[in-house]
Amino acid sequence: MPMTRRIWSTLVLAAGPMAAWAFTVAIAPASPQEVYLQVGVGGFVGNYNVGGTPGANATINKASVSVAASAVGNGTAQAMTTDSSIGASPYDGYIYCSTPAQMYIGGFYRKTTAGSNTATVTATVPASLVNASGDQIPFSRISWTTGGNGDNGGEPFPAGTFVGGGVQTVGSMAQNQWAESCWTFRYANTTLPPQGTYTGRVLYTLSAP
Repeated sequence: MPMTRRIWSTLVLAAGPMAAWAFTVAIAPASPQEVYLQVGVGGFVGNYNVGGTPGANATINKASVSVAASAVGNGTAQAMTTDSSIGASPYDGYIYCSTPAQMYIGGFYRKTTAGSNTATVTATVPASLVNASGDQIPFSRISWTTGGNGDNGGEPFPAGTFVGGGVQTVGSMAQNQWAESCWTFRYANTTLPPQGTYTGRVLYTLSAP
């Protein structure tokens, strides 16, 4: 039972302390069997821990950066910002992610019985970001760190780098578990591409047995 979510990545090149663990929590088996994935803005109504329900949302969020002409290709990684306004966890409403710097990713995998299955989240990634002239930047120039407000433990959606032109695993959820992280994207800025606005879309999919 797959669920998908899309996110844009955009690059614009100019011419020339609370102690807490990463958030995963066991949820009770219940009917119906469900999976829910949210990347950025989602469609959850209410909070899960007080009877909220998942819903659909067609929003496609963006992570972007505008690199100044004087900095293009200088090897200093550039922080990307998002257009997501959602920092609160749909589980309990806690402000988990700091927007616009971070993008929320999370959800749940619930079955009607106990068990040890695992749901997997994958990203389908184009080979490159492309501008209007057809110039390209490899998607592998974009990476992310992970961690929400108050975190000090391992993440269900760990840090990584896009592997362009394929499908890669970016996280997982245990059976009857809610799991979430906050991603901060960055652009490696190690090449000298022509000026322009480069875009590409990543498709996230949650699949469960």
